[in-house]
Amino acid sequence: MKLLSWNIQWGRGMDGQVDLARIIRTVRQLGDFDVICLQEVAVNFPGLPGSLGEDQVAVISAQLPGYTTIYGIATDVPNDRGNRNQFGNAIFTRLPVGQIWRHLLPWQAELNTPSMQRILLEAVVTTDIGPLRIMTTHLEYYSQRQREIQINTIRQLHREACAMSQRKFLAEERGGAFEVFPRPPEAIMCGDFNFPATGPEHAQIIAPFNDGTSNFHDAWSVLNPGIPHAPTVGIRPVDFVDRPECYDFVMITDGLVKYLKVHGIDAETEASDHQPVWVELG
Repeated sequence: MKLLSWNIQWGRGMDGQVDLARIIRTVRQLGDFDVICLQEVAVNFPGLPGSLGEDQVAVISAQLPGYTTIYGIATDVPNDRGNRNQFGNAIFTRLPVGQIWRHLLPWQAELNTPSMQRILLEAVVTTDIGPLRIMTTHLEYYSQRQREIQINTIRQLHREACAMSQRKFLAEERGGAFEVFPRPPEAIMCGDFNFPATGPEHAQIIAPFNDGTSNFHDAWSVLNPGIPHAPTVGIRPVDFVDRPECYDFVMITDGLVKYLKVHGIDAETEASDHQPVWVELG
């Protein structure tokens, strides 16, 4: 089972050009992925530099035949063309898909700090190693306080999911809107977390649970214990970091550690201001 995660900056490369075909070519060159998680995917958003207001979900979906498309809208605002500007995260998978959740993360007021609505997108997929929850997110950039609040919420959502995995189905919940679908405890969580690997938020997100909830592990550290993370941003000059850092992580839960075989980072592509990362389990 191979999963790729990439903040594509709405398809805008280091050359300033929005080129979604280049994004897909890069993904295909990196491998044959069962799950592709993308952050910063836009729909009808001509105000983004280089964008013509494309429906990027539709464009990417058309280039991934055989994949199910799951879009999680974080920002949804009106524009002057009579429709909606939308911005969020997407999961594309060729694995069977169960239930889907779109969790809007807390957005608390900070009067002097820029921020925006964020989302955690979650879907259950069936793999050769069993059912998994795939989660992808993009945490706040400007505010550490917002990130810490969002991480606490993600951990609570994960705790609730693990508890729900033990729940027996009731007769009243079979059929109709009350029907309960499996929600396994094991999960892969990936995305642009907007903190460095040495930041306190990293320790916060992988802190052990004390109630039997399946813990998160940083896939890089599982395979490279004691070795600093390879950078995923700032390899080439960007305006949001002053040196190369790792902001893009793949987290796996306890039961998946034994299956983790590969953690990769493509340091060569200039198709976005972030580098793609991927894992292989089997």
